[in-house]
Amino acid sequence: MTKLGQNFLTSKSIAKRIVEAAEIKESDVVLEIGPGRGILTEELLKCAKKLIAVEKDLELFNFLNQRFEKFIESGKLTLICADIRDFLKKPAKHRIFNKVVANIPYYLTGQLLRLLLPKVDKVGLCPLWTEKMVLMLQKEVAQRVVAQTKFGPKKDKMNLLAISVQVFSDPKIAFRVSAGNFSPRPRVDSAVVVFSKKPEDFFKKHGLSQKTFFKLVKAGFAHKRKLLKSNLKLSKTEFLTNCRVAENARAENLSLENWACLVRCQTSNV
Repeated sequence: MTKLGQNFLTSKSIAKRIVEAAEIKESDVVLEIGPGRGILTEELLKCAKKLIAVEKDLELFNFLNQRFEKFIESGKLTLICADIRDFLKKPAKHRIFNKVVANIPYYLTGQLLRLLLPKVDKVGLCPLWTEKMVLMLQKEVAQRVVAQTKFGPKKDKMNLLAISVQVFSDPKIAFRVSAGNFSPRPRVDSAVVVFSKKPEDFFKKHGLSQKTFFKLVKAGFAHKRKLLKSNLKLSKTEFLTNCRVAENARAENLSLENWACLVRCQTSNV
């Protein structure tokens, strides 16, 4: 791993599969996070109308400038030397892209997903991406974000990140990638996850406020070892019964539909 936590993809065949999973069209403007040495960049440039690549490492930035000089000069590639977290916090007019493709540093996964998804404190705020994100994640994290979806095991436990992802997108694991496809070789295997925008707004569908929904969810996960009824300070368990939630359930056992039901019950009882 480099000083910035990067494990560089070395397999061209995997890079091609990632691009295929993103279903890049000639009209797409794509954001690539941490292009590194450019193995994925090269494949994206074959398909996308325009590519915006954000690399923090100055040495790699200079290397990429030389490697893809002709694409930069033609305007097909915009190479930016910046921390992706700072870039994503800029006003929306500076972030014109409709797909995100990246092999991201695993320690930044949670932060980047929260920056790429809609802000939960503003009702109706649109996500930065309008169609699809394709991200290389640590395998265990990938399995968690697809928990209890039609693409993942129903028995898997949820967490706050999984819920935050699933209210805005339908995540699925496209394929798994062994550690031997990276340099330096990581200690864990990876998986490529496709995040497709939900066809219907989750909050409008259930008549909920984003702020109210996440306030209750965060309260439910406040103390992981406690039962949900304790975290939510429920003196009566009728809300749980009405929403088909077991009295001894923990927050990690609930589905999105369970949470939506609990929020409606709480709101109507206020």
